[in-house]
Amino acid sequence: MIHFRNVSKFYPTRNGRTYIFKDINFKLPMARSIGVLGPNGAGKSTLVRMIGGADTPSRGHIDSDLRISWPLGLQGGLQGSMSGRENVRFVARINGISNTSIIEQEVANFADIGRYYDEPIRTYSNGMRSRVAFGLSLAFDFDVLLIDEVTSVGDATFRKKSQQALQRIRETTHVIMVSHEMKQLQEFCEAGIVIKNQNFVFHSCIKNAIQDYQETYVKL
Repeated sequence: MIHFRNVSKFYPTRNGRTYIFKDINFKLPMARSIGVLGPNGAGKSTLVRMIGGADTPSRGHIDSDLRISWPLGLQGGLQGSMSGRENVRFVARINGISNTSIIEQEVANFADIGRYYDEPIRTYSNGMRSRVAFGLSLAFDFDVLLIDEVTSVGDATFRKKSQQALQRIRETTHVIMVSHEMKQLQEFCEAGIVIKNQNFVFHSCIKNAIQDYQETYVKL
């Protein structure tokens, strides 16, 4: 379970607070993978960042006894002045791994960015960042993997590699996935949540979540 306890997220504006989420109290079951649906600006990425600890609620808190990954998105949470290899080494060491050579090589093989692996992250394209971040996440045993559009970037070969990697870990790891591709959500997720009215609605069936999203937001 991921527990939302009176969670609100807002930003101050000249006209007062603008709420993204308001007073969420919910126990999100993690017995299956979950797709996150909503229009641009609804708060999908904000929700994933808060679950992963990269962002904090303005009020309330989110807690879980599960091992949850950092959010995988276009920025990837990597330090710009360090190289891809140095980022991998740093993350491995703060997670208690002293001999990082195996993980460094595993990420290098997955990312497949050649000499750029030893260049500063700030010189990378968004797709290259995603390759390294995704490869790094696969090197650890998470209960929940947070994915924000990361499998839709890069060329066809990398997208296929990413999707194959997700298929391999599905038996031991569930995902919370943000994607605008309904086919992809149906492929990797069994359940879904639809963000609306400064809250979200949980559906135990991803098809029902997609239907709710379409009826709420898709204008025919």
